[in-house]
Amino acid sequence: MSGQSHARTARADVVGSLLRPPYLREARAGMRAGTVSDVQLRAVEDHAVGEAIALQESAGLDVITDGELRRNSWVVTIPLREEGVARAPLAGFDFLPADPGWWSLWKEPDGSKATVWTSPKRPFVTRPIEVVRDIVEDEYAFLRTHARARTKLTIPAPSWHRIFWHPEHSRAAYPAPEDFLRAVADYLRTRVIPRLIERGGDYIQLDAPNYAQWHVDADNRAAFERWGHDMAAELTADAEIDNLAMEGVRGVTRAIHICRGNAPGGRWLANGGYEKIAAEVFPRLSHFDRLLLEYDTPRAGDFPPLGHVRPATEVVLGLLTTKKGELEDAARVEARIREAARYVPLERLALSSQCGFASGEAGNPLTPAQQDAKLRLVAQVARKVWTA
Repeated sequence: MSGQSHARTARADVVGSLLRPPYLREARAGMRAGTVSDVQLRAVEDHAVGEAIALQESAGLDVITDGELRRNSWVVTIPLREEGVARAPLAGFDFLPADPGWWSLWKEPDGSKATVWTSPKRPFVTRPIEVVRDIVEDEYAFLRTHARARTKLTIPAPSWHRIFWHPEHSRAAYPAPEDFLRAVADYLRTRVIPRLIERGGDYIQLDAPNYAQWHVDADNRAAFERWGHDMAAELTADAEIDNLAMEGVRGVTRAIHICRGNAPGGRWLANGGYEKIAAEVFPRLSHFDRLLLEYDTPRAGDFPPLGHVRPATEVVLGLLTTKKGELEDAARVEARIREAARYVPLERLALSSQCGFASGEAGNPLTPAQQDAKLRLVAQVARKVWTA
């Protein structure tokens, strides 16, 4: 039985994050400096989320988020940087000395090596995870209360958390990384999703860029193998554990988003099409109703791998880039949707940007006006393609 709700298919979708307004970034900096209280910051966040709701509803999107504006980064469960610790919904990790690891793989827009990590410490799970904050109440509830449009919650997938398991520091709590990932899947299935349903939510999106970041790029895959990873085994295990997070879930659209990295300045992490993972991953995601896939540049490859998508699963084509402000040509976007329909029927397709506009606080190199134009173009093309 499908877990998808009876709501009309969201043809004009959005991945998650939106550009942070300058006043929000200033307030968060003030909170870190001790000049802005938690109560004051919450009021500023509420205002920013209200503006995000209005922006997305005005654009005509079929489903909206809170822009992830209450987060330091899309990686909210276990933060990548220490300034996000206070608001993390999970405890059980510590920042420990470590080399950059996967951070060393980032590229500048032109493909040259980027330096995005200079800290001597990275977060690793060291104790059994414990839920210390209700992310649905703290983040989603306001969105659900104030939005007229359909809403969704975005949260990192269990598989993404593999980067937080360390063979020395984590083994006492979780003997193998898969034990840890299953604990995260259990957290999502038993704690987050039931609260989402209680709050009236019917759409959850797991973000799992790791599939494309680590596995489709030959150089990245080789780096992980040098670091001791069995990439073929991990790819299969990750898909099965992500699928476990949605097992038994009913009445909710269950979605998963895959991209190749999204960092300030238009930086990216991987180059390669889905053919490297499609046959192993897409069929295993049997408890998901919807795949959101990056398709904005040649780095993402073409559409034949969509032939591996399960017959009932919808595919959201991420055809508009968030990495630069130039607006895509509507006719070209429509043409690419129809190209993809050779592999997945048009009635099972939808449209979005390829990723969020600000995976971290700094955001991508485009203006609010350019962001608005892209959101409106998503809705415009979707209306033409699916309601004409």
